[in-house]
Amino acid sequence: MKISVVIPLYNKVRYVSSAVRSVLAQTLPPHEVIVIDDGSSDGSAEAVEALADRRVRVVRQANAGVSVARNRGIAEATGDWIAFLDADDWYHPEMLGALSHAHQACPEAAMLGAGFRKVPHRFGADPEPWPVTEGFYEVELVEDLRQRWFKNSPFCTSSVAIRADLLRGIQPCFATGEAFGEDLDLWFRVGDMTPVAVVNAPFAAVRVLPDSLSTRHPRATLPNFLKRMRERALSGEIPARYRKSALWFVGQMQVTLAREALSAGERLQALRWLVEARRAALTRRWQLTMLMALCMPTQVAGSWQRWRVRNAEVFSPEGPTQ
Repeated sequence: MKISVVIPLYNKVRYVSSAVRSVLAQTLPPHEVIVIDDGSSDGSAEAVEALADRRVRVVRQANAGVSVARNRGIAEATGDWIAFLDADDWYHPEMLGALSHAHQACPEAAMLGAGFRKVPHRFGADPEPWPVTEGFYEVELVEDLRQRWFKNSPFCTSSVAIRADLLRGIQPCFATGEAFGEDLDLWFRVGDMTPVAVVNAPFAAVRVLPDSLSTRHPRATLPNFLKRMRERALSGEIPARYRKSALWFVGQMQVTLAREALSAGERLQALRWLVEARRAALTRRWQLTMLMALCMPTQVAGSWQRWRVRNAEVFSPEGPTQ
């Protein structure tokens, strides 16, 4: 496997060297590492160039956003597979080897993923590799990615690889001008085209940066990637076998939005989301949320939901939990 690793970069001088070094330290060497510097002004690109490794290429562009940077990386890549890594995350030394293992186990899958772990942000030295079970890693072949995603997130942006020819056929892959859900938008579109092979062990580390859940505000409008998913399902663009689960997924995300609104004390907005989520009306999750919205005092509902948020029920590109 020739795997090109694409790293979008914008003002991550404290982190990016660790990210790149984690790719260079792989037991299965990368074909190349392409860092797309999206107009950094803090010396990030220079920090990468100082690593002086012939496998690493820095491509500079004026600031245009993470989606444009990733699309540029796809266009620049010369490998058979393209993997992604955010500039503040890093790989376990066996990450690319785990993806290769998934490919060997399920050669029909054009998208490969691995589990990930969340870690506190830290500055300075490269993190030590974490233990992963030796030997054979379980590989799961996922046919319906939306159903699987709602169980738990099988991979993240920093633990996925997709066949390069598939990506080039659907460019622009990432929705430009968006920085929320643009990755999920692509994963589900690709998942409609191919099975996904997932190694169910954590081979990527994702930094939890300080701007976290406490600053999250409830949304009054459906995120763009969910609007597109619903439109594609209703128009017939999504293959027939996945249309029902696509509409179900949108409904479940609207239930999550209702819970966010309840947490903020916005009962009326929560009820609006639940009415829109009628396709999920027969689920226990929808019913419980409606009961909270109708019967539970707002202050109690908010306290309950904040407890759930602290215990990882969040609406994020890393996926919801039930």
